[in-house]
Order: sequence, then structure tokens, then C-alpha cells
Amino acid sequence: MGYIIVKNSGLASGLVAVVYFSVLLSIIISIILITLSPQLQAQTVNINSSSSNNYNHNTFRPTYTPVFSAYSKPSNLTYGEWTARWWQWGYSVPKNSNPAYDNTGKNCAQGQKGPVWFLAGTYGHPVDRVCTIPAGKAILFPILNSECSFAEFPKLKTLSQLRTCAKTIQDHVTTLYASVDGIPIPHLQEYRIQSSPFNFTLPQNNILGMPANTTQAIADGNWVFLKPLSPGIHKLTFKGGIQQSKKIGISNNNVSDSSSASFAFPSGWDFETTYNLTVKK
Repeated sequence: MGYIIVKNSGLASGLVAVVYFSVLLSIIISIILITLSPQLQAQTVNINSSSSNNYNHNTFRPTYTPVFSAYSKPSNLTYGEWTARWWQWGYSVPKNSNPAYDNTGKNCAQGQKGPVWFLAGTYGHPVDRVCTIPAGKAILFPILNSECSFAEFPKLKTLSQLRTCAKTIQDHVTTLYASVDGIPIPHLQEYRIQSSPFNFTLPQNNILGMPANTTQAIADGNWVFLKPLSPGIHKLTFKGGIQQSKKIGISNNNVSDSSSASFAFPSGWDFETTYNLTVKK
């Protein structure tokens, strides 16, 4: 009988040791997983943030978007020089085929050339456009922007007055929003850019409703300048807000919200613009 008791005690001790070892092993595994988890999670975010086509928006939220620094020089031109080229592009296309007054995106390829693809906002109402662009193109678009030229504002006589005019108008902008594939772009206030003086040419049937002419201008605005997106489907959305007032003006009534200057003002352009982009190889 004593032998049986000793044997059972040994078995019980063995079982206790096995249970203790199992619990200890579980604790060690848990500690290892907790330690490695942040590294694995960071790797997942980094991988998916560099490929915006292949992730579920409800699962992954990359923390960056591919925006050029405001102090960079894409293709050896400054932000200000590229924004001037955007205005030259916008004014060069007649109104009946101008992408800024296109509800569907059918005109998004008008006048496009070079390494940067220009996109425009919408006037008077929100739009949902479809556009196909070649791979490798950077993308530049304004959330809201302003421009003053000697043709539009003949009372202005100096470049300093043009600069003040553009700044005064742009100061009416109050809110900014832009996203790429549902991911909001942060720090948009850092991308307010004023251009150097530049020339633009108005064709016949131009969007200002003015006689065909070449004039000098200065522009100011809040911009987004994206590095080339990966081939596939992307969605861009942007919208700005302005002070609610009936009239934008500066001293001596040099600037007013006349219909001929609508493209040069942020007022009327404060509606949501969506681009459903296909980037093709």
C-alpha cells in the first residue's frame, strides 16, 4: 500500500511539472509575440503605403502620401514655376474643351505635355471625373488658387500691385482638404505658393471671355503636387472653403468678383472635385 502511495505521488508531481512547463512556455511565447508585433505591423504599413492599388481601404491606412516637398524642384523647376505653367495651360485651352468646365473628365488630356499632368477643380458644383494618364507623370492640381494679370485688372500698373492683388484674394481661403485613395494629405497649409511673374496667352473663345491677348500675371494658391502614382486605379478628392461674402476686393476697387475674372478667383471653385484616375503603363 505504501508503494502505491509513493508511485501516485510521483505521477502527480510529474503532471504538475508538465502543467507548470506548459504555462511557462505559453508566457514566453506571448512575450515574444508582443515584442515582435509592432515591428510586423510597421512593416505591413510600410509595404502597403508604397502600393495603393492592392489594399483594402477598410483595413490598411498608410500614414503618408507621395507629395513633393514645397522646397523641392521637380524636373528642375520650382513649385512656383510649375504653378505658373499650370495657369498657362489652363488659359491656353478654349472654354468649350477646357478641363476646368468639364463634368465627366472627357477633356482631361487637353493640352497635356511634359513630365507633369495638370488637373483642375470645378466651378459652381461638385464633379466626379474619370481620367486616364500615362504612368510616370507627376500630378499637379490646386485646391484653391488665385491670379491677377494686367489684362484682367487694368488699374494695376506694377508687379508689386499684382502680387498684392493675388495674395489678397487668396487670403480669403479658410479650409483645405485633399486625399489620395481615401488617405487625407496632411499639412496642406505648407503648400501655399506664390509664383514669380509669368506671361500667359488667351486664345479665341477663352475662359475669361476676353479678347485674345498675351499678358503678364502673378498667382497665389494652395496646391498639391503628387509624385507619379503606381499603375492602376486611384481616386483623388479635394475641396477648399472660402469666407462667405458677396464680394472679394482690395483697396481702390481694383479687384471685384466680376464674371470675367471667375477663373482667377477661388470663389465659385469651393466645391468637391473627384478624379477617378487610371494610370496606364
